[in-house]
Parts: sequence; C-alpha cells; structure tokens
Amino acid sequence: MFKTRITEMLGIKYPIIGGTMMDLSKAPFVAAISNAGALGIIASAIFKETDKLRDEIKKTKDLTDKPFAVNINLFPMLAPPDNAAFVETLAEEGVRIVETSGFSAPADLVGLFKQHGMTWIHKCVGVRYAKKVAAMGADAVTVVGYENGGATGTLNVTTMVLVPSTVDAVSCPVIGGGGVADGRGLYAVLSLGAEAAIVGTRFMLAEECPIHPNLKAALCAATELDTDIIMRAIGFPHRAWLNEAAKKSIEVEAKGGGLEEILPYVSGESARKMYETGDLAAGTVSCSQSIGLIKSVMPAKEIVAEMTAQAEAVHARVEKMRAGSR
Repeated sequence: MFKTRITEMLGIKYPIIGGTMMDLSKAPFVAAISNAGALGIIASAIFKETDKLRDEIKKTKDLTDKPFAVNINLFPMLAPPDNAAFVETLAEEGVRIVETSGFSAPADLVGLFKQHGMTWIHKCVGVRYAKKVAAMGADAVTVVGYENGGATGTLNVTTMVLVPSTVDAVSCPVIGGGGVADGRGLYAVLSLGAEAAIVGTRFMLAEECPIHPNLKAALCAATELDTDIIMRAIGFPHRAWLNEAAKKSIEVEAKGGGLEEILPYVSGESARKMYETGDLAAGTVSCSQSIGLIKSVMPAKEIVAEMTAQAEAVHARVEKMRAGSR
C-alpha cells in the first residue's frame, strides 16, 4: 500500500510517522506504533541522562523488532540535555533513524549523524527551514502546517499550502502533517506530494498512549473548534486543547503577562499532573484541529489499519471518478 521513498528508506510498512510527544513517547507507546507498521519515535527530551535514554531504547527493542527512531529536541529548555551524548548513545544502541525538531538546524550534530550512518529527518514549519536542512544533508524533511498540535511556529501557513510548497523546493522526500487524523488526511498529504504523513493527535487517543482515561474521553468529545494558540506572546506559539488552563494562559497573555505568569498553566509539571490524575484543568495538552475528527479510543494497530483502509477507499473512489470522466 502506497510504497514511497520514505517507506523504503525507513523500512516501514505504511507511510505513517508517529508524532513525538513530550512525556508520552516512551517505549510501550512507541513500540505499539512501530508494531502497527508505522514509525514510532522516542522523545529523548524526557530524559536528562544518557543512561536513562539508553534504558528506554533497550525497553523499546524488547517490545518491537520493527524500526523506530529517537527525536533530538532543539527547542530552548531551562536545562537542555547533552544532545551530542544522546546521539552517541543512539549509535551505541544501534538506532539508525534520528529525528530533529526545534528552532534551529542541528549544525553541530550533522557530522555525528553522518559518521554513524544515521538516517536524519528534520521537522520544521516552513519552506526556508526545509531548504536549509536539505542543503545540510537531511535525508528527509517533515513539515507541519498551522493546524498542527504543539509548536506551530510563526509563519501561519496551512498544511494544504506548506506541503506542496516544500515538495517543490527540495529534492529529498517530504513528510507532511498538521491535522492528519484519518485515511482522508493521509491520502491528501500523499496527493500533495508528500511521501508519508506525520500523525500525532490521532495516536494520543490510542489505547497505548499513557494519558488518563478522563483526558481521552474529553478529547473524544472535542470538536474542531476546541483548540487555540497559546504562548504566542512569549514567542513560543503552541496549539493546545482549549481547556481551562489554556484559557487562563490566553487571558494572562492578553493582559501582557509573560512566562512567569503563564508558567503555572503551561509547564510540563502541570501537564504531567493532568496526564496522571485526570484533572482536566491541571495543565495544557497539545493537539491539532483534527481532534474534532476523532471519536474513539483504539489500539495503535487498529488506528493504522483503519487509516490505511480508508486511504485505499479514497483512492478507489478517486479512480472511479476519474474513470467516469473519460
């Protein structure tokens, strides 16, 4: 089904990449996505020490014999990890696919990726950033449109425009996303020239995703109108579910409040409290506008099966319309 340069390059069955999620993308969840035929990705930024990342990689290898990747986070952090040491840990553990994402290109890490024969994917939100990393030797680029959950950047370009613009600008394979939650979205980004789709929010409603059932139920009840951009005022815009914490953050920003004032609502600690206890007002959670399309919690394997079957059905319908026009 839909063999592409990405499926061939990564050794995966389906052209679907699991979006990396802070605090959530650990071994059981990542392995479930990979076992479903997509690409699961560990979030290295969860860990502050190489030994803990190494343990998570080993746990993942115990749970799947399918390809998986590790994300290297380039966003500003109060206590950033030693990403070069993380890359060396990946190499030692035999991880050959690395994803980078953040405000800047990983100029200081590219040599390590090449030295260790890694397949390097860089995720960004604009054509100019994709062109930059392609020129640096990225094996693939991921672009996510403004509908995306999590970091949106400041360019405000939608998936429908960003994906083909990037495909036209670079020669390496493009992974497209931002609001892809079902087979219609998968088929759409492939038709725009992408060679895989990155899917985050849909997998958040996977059975294996480690968030509280209360949160999963609330997200299943959400509509396409139930997200908004938070943290724009501090230069770090994120699309999040519009719960009480997100509304408070927006309210504080509107009054000129800075990071210190909004931190109680948007901190990782607050999000973890919500994930673990089910207190839906405790913190914020990133999700895309596609949340309105998701109405059920399913195992990752069934999510991928449903998505690919629907994409096949869309393809058949388009072919039938094309045949009828002859």
